[in-house]
Amino acid sequence: MSRRPFHRPRAAPAGISPKVRWDPGCLLAPAPALLVSCRADDKSNLLTVAWAGIACSDPPTLAIAIRPERFSYGLIAQSGEFVANIPPATLARAVDLCGCISGRDRDKWAAAGLTEEPAAAVRAPLVRECVLHLECRVVERLALGSHTLFLGRIVAVAAAEALLDGKGRLALERAGLLAYAHGHYYALGRQLGHFGFSVRKKPRPKESRRS
Repeated sequence: MSRRPFHRPRAAPAGISPKVRWDPGCLLAPAPALLVSCRADDKSNLLTVAWAGIACSDPPTLAIAIRPERFSYGLIAQSGEFVANIPPATLARAVDLCGCISGRDRDKWAAAGLTEEPAAAVRAPLVRECVLHLECRVVERLALGSHTLFLGRIVAVAAAEALLDGKGRLALERAGLLAYAHGHYYALGRQLGHFGFSVRKKPRPKESRRS
């Protein structure tokens, strides 16, 4: 796709850099780097997906976009199920490999050194080496053009016990999660805040007592 600038602003407001405008393109980043697992007719496969996200919280629903020519597309369309496995950054090579080779020709599980693990609510397997698993049943399929959007109802969740803190909270910040941005993989960095930190009232400093 062309990336020819067709308009450059003459000036920009103070504190904002000048912008270069391009033709429409898929430049939303960062994106999750997911390992999607599926199974149909006793054949399981893995697919690397970056175009994904939560579409609804109640009921919990996940959206993933897949090209119809991908081998996993047929497995998911036939079975109506998939698992979104969230990998740590240490699996970056395996994640990339599963997006570069086809399950029609090779066993991706063996090629990537990954292990199948039974899921709780779907026939598609979990990827044991991943830290979080969202088991999904397809509730809608929407053909958009180059990709088809699968909406999957999240019917079960599994998390690595090592990521639970003393209070049972899921501490995903310990996982060293993987992200994808403009053709490159990145390990997530330091925490900058939490939801609502911008409006949370700061505690008042305690007044010093004079003896």
